[in-house]
Amino acid sequence: MALVYPQIITGADLLRGINKLNYVAPLLKRRGATVAAVVNSKMYGVPSFYKVMKKYGIQPVIGLSVMVEIEEKSALLYVYAKNEEGYRNLLKMSSAISITESELLPLQWLDAYGANCIVVCPVTDKSWEELQTDETLKAVINHSQHAVVGIARPGGVQHTEEHMIEELAASMSLQVIAVYESRFTNSEDFFAYEVAQAIRSGEKLSERTDQQKEYKDAYLPEEKELATWFSNRPLWLENSASLLSACTVEIQNEDFLMPKFPVPQEESALSYLEKKCAEGLMKRIGTIEQGYKERLAYEIAVIHEMDFTDYFLIVEDFMRFAADNHILTGPGRGSSAGSLVAFALSITDVDPIKYGLVFERFLNPERITMPDIDIDFADNRRMEVIEYVAQKYGKMYVSQIITFGTLSARAVVRNVARVFGFTTEEMAYLSSIIPNRPGITLNAAFEESNQLREWIAMDPQREKWFQAASSLEGLPRNASTHAAGIVLSPKPLVEIVPLQAGGDEIYLTQWPMGDVEDQGLLKMDFLGLRNLTLLDRIRSMIHYDKGILINFGQFPLDDEKTYTLFKNGDTTGVFQFESDGMRETLKLICPNRFEDLFAINALYRPGPMDNIPMYSRRKHGKEKITYLDPSLEPILAETYGVIVYQEQIMQIAVKFAGYTMGEADLLRRAISKKNREVLNQEGAKFTQRAIANGIPEQSAVSIYELIVKFADYGFPKSHAVAYSLISYQLAFLKAHEPAYFYAALLSSTTGNNNKIVELIREAESRGIIFLPPSVKRSAFGFSVEKGSIRIGFSSIKGITLNFYNELRDKRKNGNHWRTMFDFAAALGSENFTEKIASQLIKAGALDEFGETRAVLLASIDAAISHADFSESVGSPKYTPDEPKPRMEMLEDEREVLGFYLSEHPVSELKKLSAEKIDDIVAISEMADRAYIKIIGLIVEIKKIRTKKGEAMAFVKVQDETGTVSCTFFPRQYDSFNAHLVEMNMINIQGTVEKRRGSPQILIQQVEKMEDSHR
Repeated sequence: MALVYPQIITGADLLRGINKLNYVAPLLKRRGATVAAVVNSKMYGVPSFYKVMKKYGIQPVIGLSVMVEIEEKSALLYVYAKNEEGYRNLLKMSSAISITESELLPLQWLDAYGANCIVVCPVTDKSWEELQTDETLKAVINHSQHAVVGIARPGGVQHTEEHMIEELAASMSLQVIAVYESRFTNSEDFFAYEVAQAIRSGEKLSERTDQQKEYKDAYLPEEKELATWFSNRPLWLENSASLLSACTVEIQNEDFLMPKFPVPQEESALSYLEKKCAEGLMKRIGTIEQGYKERLAYEIAVIHEMDFTDYFLIVEDFMRFAADNHILTGPGRGSSAGSLVAFALSITDVDPIKYGLVFERFLNPERITMPDIDIDFADNRRMEVIEYVAQKYGKMYVSQIITFGTLSARAVVRNVARVFGFTTEEMAYLSSIIPNRPGITLNAAFEESNQLREWIAMDPQREKWFQAASSLEGLPRNASTHAAGIVLSPKPLVEIVPLQAGGDEIYLTQWPMGDVEDQGLLKMDFLGLRNLTLLDRIRSMIHYDKGILINFGQFPLDDEKTYTLFKNGDTTGVFQFESDGMRETLKLICPNRFEDLFAINALYRPGPMDNIPMYSRRKHGKEKITYLDPSLEPILAETYGVIVYQEQIMQIAVKFAGYTMGEADLLRRAISKKNREVLNQEGAKFTQRAIANGIPEQSAVSIYELIVKFADYGFPKSHAVAYSLISYQLAFLKAHEPAYFYAALLSSTTGNNNKIVELIREAESRGIIFLPPSVKRSAFGFSVEKGSIRIGFSSIKGITLNFYNELRDKRKNGNHWRTMFDFAAALGSENFTEKIASQLIKAGALDEFGETRAVLLASIDAAISHADFSESVGSPKYTPDEPKPRMEMLEDEREVLGFYLSEHPVSELKKLSAEKIDDIVAISEMADRAYIKIIGLIVEIKKIRTKKGEAMAFVKVQDETGTVSCTFFPRQYDSFNAHLVEMNMINIQGTVEKRRGSPQILIQQVEKMEDSHR
């Protein structure tokens, strides 16, 4: 008798099962299983199940667990695909279930979706307890092409109604099969399964009841166990085996399914693309020279030959929608910036001929793959474009892509610890001893961490915790929407992939990106880029204030003020150039042309950055530029003889060995894989072709070795150029419109108080004045007011966007409020509450009413009463109160804003200090190895222990010039630990140590400052 497994629920079903395919498949192979069927509650994990079972020579059967509505109740059915048509119907069935709120399938829907499927009624399942009647079975039969009855004997225990069920099936001539659902692999895995169910339900293990332990025998039984369980009914096992063996489905990777773009009636897709490109290029560059004509004709021919004409029209269409609606898009991303067609269609903003970019790096006619144009959008408006695409092509043809969050080592540690009821302290300790690096596994953590091993060994319960966590590690925990991926289909998606309800009324695939692409579907990435949102916000603010709509493409790329900013490393807020190391690189290279910027972008990464000093020396004439061969000069001159870009590697192969660009791209890809056999093969091929091209053998060998050396380092020039445009545009605005730049940047940093303080101090150093929040003038975010920056309501704790919208509406009716009482009356008591009023007052938003903050705070109750009865009561008078001490007022500001606005308390303390402090320098200007002294406020303390178990600390200290990290080694920590309290003011002395351009202070002396003035 064949060994089959009819109901496997895999770990892909979001913890309904915990079977891991990479363990299950070889186990079943060893047992001699011939058939295995997946019955997850959705089509999650089906492609993986199919591939893995095929790999191990086991026939995969595709099934689905379905809860069907019968007589206002719901009952479990297992539905299997008999063939490809049945499989397509399962896709639709799973989709139909997953887009309804109840996730139930109306019984009559089996008529449509059940064709070429086998329906198993597992009548012994508890969902059938009130449905074990001939009427119910007849109803299922009437809506099914092929129905059978399933009887389970978990652990060999017979159901109390088994005899009745058997007679019922016989009376209706229904075949009976053995069913045995497998939710975990081995019997000892039941505990881990219980833990998984507790995680799913949000319970603790101690809260689970015996009724919830019904699946204790839902493992993968061995053949002899099955024979024992069904010893008096072996025919049921045979029926199950023959039934499933007859289910044959082939899931194959499909060819490209390219959607058709709706072109005008008199046009073909090709003629329409040619027309659009010619018009677009003329608009872009004016006169089209012969080189552009030839390149454009070549690219269009390749695109048409590869059958991607419609794709480019689709992308051009939604990019035009974005432009028409002032939705900011990126200048290009990845290799697509190497296409003149993309430039002509305004898909990218980079002229590939001007910058020497290679089309074949993007579309290689000798390597046919789906085109991949990733588009960046301002992240606050990206969804508008997706909605446009869904509306244009139809909801059934457009979908977002699912992604699964897995129980990584750190995630499974937390989840299982919570289920076990571990204390908050225990969970925090566990988090601290699991290495925090990508890809770490629990077993690796166990091997690396003595603390983890010792902690587990102290308690048997902890050992059970570790075993359970290890069993669940790596399983999918939840489903969410992929950050960028969209699929577009020429036919209804439900015929190709299963769908489920998604956000924004756009469907979501039940399969992740790789499985979706295997079906031949066109995947496009609509990426949200925060820096485009920043550019968009600056543009909107300038447009609102000045009536000028900035065209970023018109910024001159040789602006001296912008390059001065780069040369000085003054790049806070400038995309890709903010890190300390990048700032040092900018100061070293001193870029004075756009080519330097994208070269720095390509060089500043592990490996290539070793060439940064040489690039700088050669650029500034301190080192002679040399080439391995003189004919390399035209290719490498722009980077001073240093190979920086992948395109340069391709150009070298073309020039020296007569490769086509397509062949050169294949060579680059092959070499980058570092396979020794491939390297030797390609080396021999390159050398032979170079010799045939007139290159001496030794030169050919040397040049190939050069290519091999830099193949891993090379960066796509097209991407470097395109992304550097965004960086340049931000830097240009920082140089020419600093107030708008900082206002937009600060608005995007709301909630990060340390960053806000740094940005405010930096902006002030440029002479920009900051104005306090104002109920009459502030926007929700930071705004520009006559060259100054006005702090908005988003910075005030407790002030919501809804409150701001109410306030803005009242302003439209005239905001000629002379007193706080006028303001309260206008807002009404439902908006002017005690909490909101006190926050506004402490932030200084009501200062313009001409009273002290102490008086305003004392008068809140009177203002609220006036807001209630303003029509019947005259305007009240303010309640007198003594002015608050200056330091107390500053503390109020910090409490509600998260930072000091009027003046930093350090400045106040310095004024009041008896000690004369002349030798204090700004934090940003501290010199390496200098011995310094500063007065600062403790804003953050991190205490750790050394390997010897000694206590030490890293303390962030803030003064009016910025924040600096201070290191207290064990001896200093022991001496000054008593002073290390957040918000303490301390006078510190120590030695500056610069790391990656940022100063840190190695503490030697600390004195707590007197706080009598607070």
